Amino acid sequence: MDEEALRDFMPTAFGSSNPDDVLEAQMEKARRPGFEKKFKAAAPDQEDDDDDDDGDDDSDSSSGDSDDMDDSGYPVSHDVVFKTHDRAVTSIALDTAGARMITGSTDCTLKFHDFASMAPNTIRAFKSIDPTATKNSATSETHPIHQVSFNPFSGNQVLVVTATPQARVISRDGETEYETVKGDMYLRDMNMTKGHVSEITSGAWSPLISDQFVTAGTDSTLRIWDLNLRSKQKEIIVHKSRQAGAAGRSRMTAVAWGNSPEGSSSLLVAAALDGALLIWPGQGPYHRPSAEVKDAHKPDTWTSGIDISSDGRLIVTRGGDDTIKTWDTRKFKAPINTVVHLSTSQQYPTSNVIFAPNTSAILAGSQEGSLYILNPATLRPALVTPVTPSSPLTVVQWHPKLNQIITGSANAETHLLFSPNNSSKGAVSILSRLPKRRHIDDDATLTTDHDSLGVSGDAILNPGTSSEAIQASTYASRHPTIGLTASGKSRDPRRPHVPLQTPFSKSQPSEDHINRRVAFSDMRNEDPREALLRYADKAVQDPMFTKAWSKTQPKTVYQSISDDEDGGVRKKRKT
Repeated sequence: MDEEALRDFMPTAFGSSNPDDVLEAQMEKARRPGFEKKFKAAAPDQEDDDDDDDGDDDSDSSSGDSDDMDDSGYPVSHDVVFKTHDRAVTSIALDTAGARMITGSTDCTLKFHDFASMAPNTIRAFKSIDPTATKNSATSETHPIHQVSFNPFSGNQVLVVTATPQARVISRDGETEYETVKGDMYLRDMNMTKGHVSEITSGAWSPLISDQFVTAGTDSTLRIWDLNLRSKQKEIIVHKSRQAGAAGRSRMTAVAWGNSPEGSSSLLVAAALDGALLIWPGQGPYHRPSAEVKDAHKPDTWTSGIDISSDGRLIVTRGGDDTIKTWDTRKFKAPINTVVHLSTSQQYPTSNVIFAPNTSAILAGSQEGSLYILNPATLRPALVTPVTPSSPLTVVQWHPKLNQIITGSANAETHLLFSPNNSSKGAVSILSRLPKRRHIDDDATLTTDHDSLGVSGDAILNPGTSSEAIQASTYASRHPTIGLTASGKSRDPRRPHVPLQTPFSKSQPSEDHINRRVAFSDMRNEDPREALLRYADKAVQDPMFTKAWSKTQPKTVYQSISDDEDGGVRKKRKT
């Protein structure tokens, strides 16, 4: 064992390595435990012994296990890990082409990842933003990210739902393009408000209209928004719960918008805290649900996940009562199948459940950190594989074009599961590149992209620049939200503008110039009290405003009595 360990540790050759060998080693390093290749070499004296039943069975079983692991249709044999967040990952979104990934977390930030610019040694986010931060506020509050989703019609718009009453639509580069209106929290009738009055829990894009999306809030409403209408929501759906008493309100926990079985219309499905599961036609009317199950899940438990199959015939829900249920939209009265599955919605209310792109499987994370791939017909596990042991798996996604499964965990890790034989681009393209060269002085924690010299390509350096200035320029160019611009303004919108130490800005004239050219400009340095007392004697001798009173002022008719006469002035007794 010691010789084998030493042989594995020592290099097999010196000098420049073959790029093909490096790429193959990278791919093998990404292979997950339990999916190792198994080879069974036949001994020379047993090559002709083909009729041995035991040998054939063993050979078939070993090779069959390896083939089934890699080519079973589930891309889970290899893994690439992203450690870009500080807290639990709550939402993952990929654009239609699969070129960019955005992740949200309870650390209140969105991380932008571009697969085309990554290498095995530069797996990190190229941008991080706080969508709730305002540009003019220095002490703006931050809120956890509930949901992030790309517009299915275009990869240039992203719906962001945070723990606020307002949802936002940002560009793929993080610029805010649309923000929903906040409603009046003092109005009792939710039909009269122009927006949500409390926290939004979930959102979804319309599958038929590119400019519309829906949000679900804790104010017992679903609101449909149009990007062309900014003053208020386009449609409002108020859920009146019978279990909520006179108020009739129940928090809406999750919403999904998918295709209907007919194909020409859509379905709007939502779950409430009172255990109800409701369906509306995607194009209306929204006065009352077309189908409703009152006790779909246990009341007062958080139904965190809802998804609609691609054909619109099945609905899967994940409730806070530790169950996963499937429903038929054509016979929406009782669940088709129910399976016990421990819920993580109590700690992570955005834990989801999804259908595979071809509705061949159902994916969900577990409390112990395993990925469950269930059979949609029976809800029995087709595959259970650990991803982040001892850390809950909070969110899962399956991209149809990349054929890769993306998972987010409570330990702030994002995993890209793939198979070299069945997956394309994404994590496969990352491991298909050679590691980028780094300079010996380059800090990997401060940069996101490197050239052969370790200096940013967009940094302009003058001849004779010191190494400290080069590092500062590289750091500032890689972190556009840190530091000051050339004009002295902060790049961070949450950080207030820091004025210069002098009383005048750079664009204003100097103090000497103002004292010479502007009359009475030196009065700012004088004491106001002393300046007024300077004219006290002149005001008495030659009053300017009260001079007329010296002739017209009447004489005093009151008799002046001293305190010694008659014992002084007596005070009037109180009656």
